[in-house]
Amino acid sequence: MASQNSDEFLVERTTIVKAEASVVFALINDFHQWTQFSPWEGLDPAMQRTYAGPDAGVGASYAWAGNKKAGSGSMVITESVPDERVVLDLAFLKPFKAQNVTTFLISPTAGASPNAGEVQVTWKMTGKKNLFFKIFGFIFSMDKLVGKDFEKGLSQLKAAAEKG
Repeated sequence: MASQNSDEFLVERTTIVKAEASVVFALINDFHQWTQFSPWEGLDPAMQRTYAGPDAGVGASYAWAGNKKAGSGSMVITESVPDERVVLDLAFLKPFKAQNVTTFLISPTAGASPNAGEVQVTWKMTGKKNLFFKIFGFIFSMDKLVGKDFEKGLSQLKAAAEKG
């Protein structure tokens, strides 16, 4: 984990989902499905969304533009390993500019077989602190700023996967 004084940061949260890995993977690997679990979806009812590239997997992209709370930016899936991992490049444009890497890891729970119907899902984001966050970081860490959003998103992902 990156230290508070480092130029890099790591935000990471994990949950257990009672669903097949393929169900969880399908939700994460397709940006069209993110409306079911993204913790930022409700921030701007008028948010504009643009999808490009394939519907899912490597090359799929999603851009958004919203109010001050939602901001604007884009994501592109750069790695997609079925039922195991989705990695994406995340670019924020507003309210601040930042370039981060977001990774979702899906793995069997301890001692369970891959098809046990229960998986551990880890959502993590890494990046470099820009000048704003180097200064702001003395007051709040990235973990404090984003960690609760990840917890909310994982809870909503769990609910979507377990019902579907």
